[in-house]
Amino acid sequence: MTNQNQKHVKTLVKTPTGILGLDEVTLGGLPQGRPTLICGGAGCGKTLFSLEFIVRGAQEFGEPGVFIAFEEKAEELATNVASLGFDLYELQEQKKIKIDYIHIDKSEIEETGEYDLEGLFIRLGYAIDSIGAKRVVLDTIENLFAGLSNQAILRAELRRLFQFLKDKGVTAIITGERGESSLTRQGLEEYVSDCVILLDHRIINQISTRRLRIVKYRGSVHGTNEYPFLIDEEGISVLPVTSLQLDKEVSTERVPSGIPALDTMLSGDGFYRGSSILTSGTAGTGKTSIAASFINAACERNERCLYFAFEESPQQIVRNMRSIGIDLQRHIDSGSLQFQASRPTLYGLEMHLVAIHKAIRKFKPTIVVLDPITNLITVGTMSEVKSMLVRLIDFLQVEQITVMFTALALNTITNEQTDEGISSLVDAWIQIKDIELNGERNRGLYVMKSRGMEHSNQVREFVFTKTGLDLIDVYIGPEGVLTGSARATQIMLEETGELIHSQALNRKDRELDRRRKMLEGKIDGLRTEFESTEEELNKVYIEEQIKKERIQEARRNMEDIRKGNPTSNNPDNKESK
Repeated sequence: MTNQNQKHVKTLVKTPTGILGLDEVTLGGLPQGRPTLICGGAGCGKTLFSLEFIVRGAQEFGEPGVFIAFEEKAEELATNVASLGFDLYELQEQKKIKIDYIHIDKSEIEETGEYDLEGLFIRLGYAIDSIGAKRVVLDTIENLFAGLSNQAILRAELRRLFQFLKDKGVTAIITGERGESSLTRQGLEEYVSDCVILLDHRIINQISTRRLRIVKYRGSVHGTNEYPFLIDEEGISVLPVTSLQLDKEVSTERVPSGIPALDTMLSGDGFYRGSSILTSGTAGTGKTSIAASFINAACERNERCLYFAFEESPQQIVRNMRSIGIDLQRHIDSGSLQFQASRPTLYGLEMHLVAIHKAIRKFKPTIVVLDPITNLITVGTMSEVKSMLVRLIDFLQVEQITVMFTALALNTITNEQTDEGISSLVDAWIQIKDIELNGERNRGLYVMKSRGMEHSNQVREFVFTKTGLDLIDVYIGPEGVLTGSARATQIMLEETGELIHSQALNRKDRELDRRRKMLEGKIDGLRTEFESTEEELNKVYIEEQIKKERIQEARRNMEDIRKGNPTSNNPDNKESK
């Protein structure tokens, strides 16, 4: 096909449903101006699904809607959806929606033997024209054809109905009951509908789970997986499974852990923003305390934090953290911290995932904690928990939300698999182990991995103080790693030994000093003796020199006398003439 011909190809226009997550799965919504079939068993949410489609269209997109009910009256419908915050009476008064109840008596059809939808077309056309409707719902189609067994007439009238809706240019939803061997009881609606969505409500291990699947969508690509959806006080929320591409943005910004010594082990700056962190350890090792320190530090930086607790109530966590100097209540009061506490058995895994997804979308936190994820094993297998966490981590990474998981580790096959399975998903893994020695139980903290950064490979002793958590260097003694009182005792022994050694050195220094002084005294005495002897010798030498000079002088005088020359002691006398 040439580029010129491609310009004339029209893409399918879609009508957004306004249902959280559904437009993402359908890549834009339902086919505009075409009928969509919503089918499923009793209690799966077909009526609520279609009602929310009508209400969201009127409230959010300015598209009036008509709801034709064949089972429930308008008053019953209004009462049923009031708990979801939908006021159908007000919307009807504002002429944004119109609800029409049509009663069809099966016996009347059997008595007359005639059947056509002309009366429905007239009534439906009037309702559409009266408010300028853009959306239409028929709930449910089985009641419309309840007394008809002729397949030829059924097929013809069904096609007439669908064509009528297309001619009116409305985006329509037709709900249908699930058949035994087909998507619907009649088995025909699914073939003439442009889009078919199957709703399913399952009970597995006494836990209910609702799922949605797009069976077909003419003219559009769409998600083909089963997607969990949740019905709560705000309506329906559909959760996409996961993104198909590993092309998410990453950040180089670092997020402090709230424990300065741990940040030092992580090259000084903490974790990467948008990363996933696992803190694992046996019961009582301080996993929740590490998570609380992480949350506390984030709240003090004015970040929004969301804490999902599956084991303790928020009041318990707040009370317990005060013992280590962390006041979480002030962050709750300021609105920067929000708790979501529930038992794992409240929902199935899929429902937990949807609830977490929805709470994050609503609160928009930058930090999330799940404490502990191993409790989720009570409502699913290890592979199911891992699948759920993969989807959750994928969503959080897209949103650049930093998440910390805590996990209970026991010496059992299941929990060893838990650590191995979950730890491979996360970016950083902090593990706390018990170190038992001399009847004491202490804690050792290890950084098992931290992707993309240098980190310490040394174990640190993990201690609790009244002002928070701290890590101190363990002592490597002759018999291995020493912690607690054993470390303190060994350090005391070493300090005592160093003191004794120091005192011995001091004594030797003093003895050496005394010997030096004695030697110096002896040297001084010898020097004095030497000087005295030298002085005596000098005196003798001088006397001998004088005596020698006197003798020489006397000899000269004697020679002069023998020669007849007068002598004189006067040195000024001249020789005689």
